[in-house]
Amino acid sequence: MDARHSACLLAGLVFLLHGFTAWAVVEVSMEDRVEVLKGETAQITCMFTSDDGFGALTIQWFYVSKTGEKHSIYYQDATTQMVERSTSFTDRIMVNVTVATREVVLTITDVQIKDQLEFICLVKSLTDGVSEGRTKLLVFERPDSPTIEGVQTGIYVYETTPSKIGSCEVKNGFPKPNITWYRNNAPIQGDSDEVKIMPSTTIESSGLFSVRSELSLKVMKEDKDAQFYCKVTYLVPGGTRMTETNRINITVYYPSTAVNVWVESPKGKIKEGDSIMFHCYGNGNTPSSVYIIKHGEKEYAVESNTLILENVTRLQNGYYECNSMDMETYEELSGNTTVFVHYLEPAVVLPTNIEIAQGEELTATCNALSSLQTHTAWFKNGRLVSFGHTLIVKDVTFDTAGAYTCVVTVPEIDGMEEMETLRVTVKGAPQIMKPEHTDLEESVANTVELTCHVRGFPSPQIIWTTADGKILETTSQNEMEDGVHSMVSMEVTSDLTAFCNASNEYGADALAFNIKAIVYTTAAATTTSTSTLSSSTESNGVIIAVIIICILLLAILGSVLYFLYKKGKICGRSGKQDLTKEKSSKDNIVVEMKSDNTEDAVLLGVNGEKLLRSPQ
Repeated sequence: MDARHSACLLAGLVFLLHGFTAWAVVEVSMEDRVEVLKGETAQITCMFTSDDGFGALTIQWFYVSKTGEKHSIYYQDATTQMVERSTSFTDRIMVNVTVATREVVLTITDVQIKDQLEFICLVKSLTDGVSEGRTKLLVFERPDSPTIEGVQTGIYVYETTPSKIGSCEVKNGFPKPNITWYRNNAPIQGDSDEVKIMPSTTIESSGLFSVRSELSLKVMKEDKDAQFYCKVTYLVPGGTRMTETNRINITVYYPSTAVNVWVESPKGKIKEGDSIMFHCYGNGNTPSSVYIIKHGEKEYAVESNTLILENVTRLQNGYYECNSMDMETYEELSGNTTVFVHYLEPAVVLPTNIEIAQGEELTATCNALSSLQTHTAWFKNGRLVSFGHTLIVKDVTFDTAGAYTCVVTVPEIDGMEEMETLRVTVKGAPQIMKPEHTDLEESVANTVELTCHVRGFPSPQIIWTTADGKILETTSQNEMEDGVHSMVSMEVTSDLTAFCNASNEYGADALAFNIKAIVYTTAAATTTSTSTLSSSTESNGVIIAVIIICILLLAILGSVLYFLYKKGKICGRSGKQDLTKEKSSKDNIVVEMKSDNTEDAVLLGVNGEKLLRSPQ
């Protein structure tokens, strides 16, 4: 092909290209922003239109730095796909291209705060030209829970400048969180003579924001019950979130306009011996107030708004005044209350001791002075016997004698009571209290104890005797409140009767105790006799003696039998019997025995040995 034809072809190609680009260009469209939380994955989509095939396209991704410089992070054409090296995105990006939908997606993993940049998608076509789109990547981080700290000291209402109330702080948020102060659910507006709000911001090394806000204001008395807190607002993908701190209260010092004093305890009526607790308070709140309580000419210092009077008496009745002085303003205030201490004097019993004869009527009275209505009751041995101030007992007996307790109480006040004792002695002849058993059985040689309980006054004289008039020695004798208690001990040798004899100037009484002696026996039998022995403390020795006697009897019987053998008086059978004394090494005695049926004779030694018969 010559040069002219080549020039013509080139001119035609240029004409075609210019004509085509005049009506067909590549176009790129992208979102204005993509929002993502720190640490998550972001996807930035690039949409493009082109009539060229994928092989005729070149795709590039860039980011714009804070200084406005454009940096390439990805390149792709028909033959190459390359992630730029040595960038902060080298190991964290991936690009997917979808030809059918003309879509290019840039994926960034583990997004950080520093990744909040503008990203550019550039698409170049051989025939449609070049086009690019831009998207801003916005990164968010939820802050930590906010904290609030109030002042620990009190604040005076008469301060002339705003006083610090507290501070709120929220850390590690992105973008910068916002703090708003609230009092009783109403936002507090700052920058005035009454309110000062001082915010401060810190950028941490991680790029996150920490925000602090300090509130100062002029307090009023009403602020003593106010609740202060902070609301923190922060951005997240797609919206705004809010969180609150805890509520705090502050101590507000304000002067009193009145003083109140009252009895905190005991509640209700007061009695002698109680401890009274006074409370004295002003209706203000200031640590500089001094309180004093006056009663007559006496003054009491009040500590921590409390005064305690211990073991009070009726002498402390009357008017109590509490005086307060504010040491800041030197203003004096006072309040008062009235105290009445109720009393119950000791009970008086008349008479305190009575000696009265049987059959007469007993009369005694019990009284105790009191500032309140009283109730009187009489008790004996813990058992109620009568109501009222007067005790009357008709036709007294020995059962009437003893101690009576008069108890005077005040029903309106618990624990208010007095007691006194009346001792009654009934005069009369002795009366022996008969025991359940007076007929007793006891073994011979054992000891028996007899007890006699005698009532009577004057105290009876007690003598123990036997049936034959013998006086027994008393083991013990005690005078008790309900009579005389006497005891005697004796050894049982045989059946006997003992008498408890009691007497005084009014008469006498006696009680008999019948004691039956019991003898236990043991029998020992022999071939010739039977001996019956008494069972006593010496029974073992008797048995031994019986055994010895039996042995002696057997020895005597053996000797008699031996003598009869020797004389030939026994063994009188039909055969001939001769007793022959033979010489032997042992000088044994032998017996020669013959019978009609044999001619042989057997010589038996006394010890049972067989011996040879001597020749006849």
